[in-house]
Amino acid sequence: MRPQVTNAAVVWLVDDEPEIRTLFSDYLQHGGYACQAFENGLAMLEAFETTSAENQPSLILLDIMMPGMDGLEVCRRLREQSKVPILFLTARNDELDRILGLKLGADDYLIKPISPREVVARVDAMLRRIQWQGEAQPQTAESPLRLNHQAFSAHLNGAPLNLTVVEFRLLAKLHEQPGKVYKREELINAAYDDHRIVSDRTVDSHIKNVRAKLAEVAPAVELIQSVYGVGYKLVVL
Repeated sequence: MRPQVTNAAVVWLVDDEPEIRTLFSDYLQHGGYACQAFENGLAMLEAFETTSAENQPSLILLDIMMPGMDGLEVCRRLREQSKVPILFLTARNDELDRILGLKLGADDYLIKPISPREVVARVDAMLRRIQWQGEAQPQTAESPLRLNHQAFSAHLNGAPLNLTVVEFRLLAKLHEQPGKVYKREELINAAYDDHRIVSDRTVDSHIKNVRAKLAEVAPAVELIQSVYGVGYKLVVL
């Protein structure tokens, strides 16, 4: 039986190929999603900026290789105003390209050619994970790092961190037991629930992004520390 997600889930699809837009939209709608398709990134950005917060998408499927404004630039502009989950659709199988997308704020990527059934399954997995993390973990009132698992938001010393979904999951895992060293495999399992193979460099790239955002608020201390050959830990706050 397919896992069920909220009926209110809305997916926006951005791809310049009409056949892809039609095929993926049909499968997403059959899977229970409301789907809106765009032929280029500029049209999607214009729609996003004029859509009220309650009607914005639950997730965006974004092609990288598009004429005009490519998906990387669209992702960068989206991240200036929103933390909506972004799944890249890319024909590029180069690890450096994928890492660049993650650094710009994408949460995950799907490599073309890909079956529409797998697209739906991956959308299911990400939105299901968001629902599962709806309850906030207990926190002490004195903690300078505050996590809201329902909103996927984090604040340090009262300042927002503007994390992506994957970045939030990684920080939340480290925050479960400050001082504990988490292996990269544990962090991968926390960030992705579909048991895929993810390289250490991908995790390191996400951690680097989280560190940079923490340092913007608290530059005097390295809150996430690496333990050579093992993984990462969050310092006791």
